[in-house]
Amino acid sequence: MNKRDELIQKYAQDMEEKFSITPEMDLLKKVVIGLGPSIYNADSETVSSSDPSEVERVKTNFLLNKLGLENGAALDIAIETILEKYGKSNRSKYRAVIYYLLVKEFNKESIYNS
Repeated sequence: MNKRDELIQKYAQDMEEKFSITPEMDLLKKVVIGLGPSIYNADSETVSSSDPSEVERVKTNFLLNKLGLENGAALDIAIETILEKYGKSNRSKYRAVIYYLLVKEFNKESIYNS
């Protein structure tokens, strides 16, 4: 198993443990591939929920730019809800998990089917 496959398994296990969901592995793999080399860097692999600029970056770079969503309160609420469920004290909030959950939340799986 290569490093990316190991990380995908780690993210899937994290979702099962923290969110009690079994991810669609094909979609999770596509989200991880879309993150590129950032998943191999400990700092960029995670999202710091205590850093407002980092949370804003998730909104701007992913929800607005990648998923093409309209800016509004629903985006902030979705991010905040996921971060709350992940646990504010949990320091390992994986970007791939958050992005996967946001894709599912906004029914944007089609972005990864092209």
